[in-house]
Amino acid sequence: MTDDRGNQNRTEAFGAYLKSLRTGLKLSLRHVEEATGKEVSNAYLSQLENGKISKPSPSILHSLASVYGVPYEKLMERAGYLPSSGAGRTEGAKHGRAATFSIENLTEDEEKELLDYLNWYRSKREKS
Repeated sequence: MTDDRGNQNRTEAFGAYLKSLRTGLKLSLRHVEEATGKEVSNAYLSQLENGKISKPSPSILHSLASVYGVPYEKLMERAGYLPSSGAGRTEGAKHGRAATFSIENLTEDEEKELLDYLNWYRSKREKS
């Protein structure tokens, strides 16, 4: 049962991550649909962002990586297709910013909460 909960947490965290990428670029769901040549419908992306779809296909992730300007491998990792790149990190590895270091050490619940807060903060900032 805990494995099911862990998968649900990962799915929700991945959805929050995708939403954070999209909103950070100020793209609507429909903009992403158009940018992917309708390969990713706005309804499908909404379901992904809300944790309703647990395993999007690699081709969907490839399209989203192109639109969002993030490495395809990063989306594959976050979707659970590839092992975490943080696992092989050495003790003395340097990071460019404290946030980069911190994000690698978050639990899935912490990451989801942080991304939810970031989305809220960005929407509040846009209204100002």
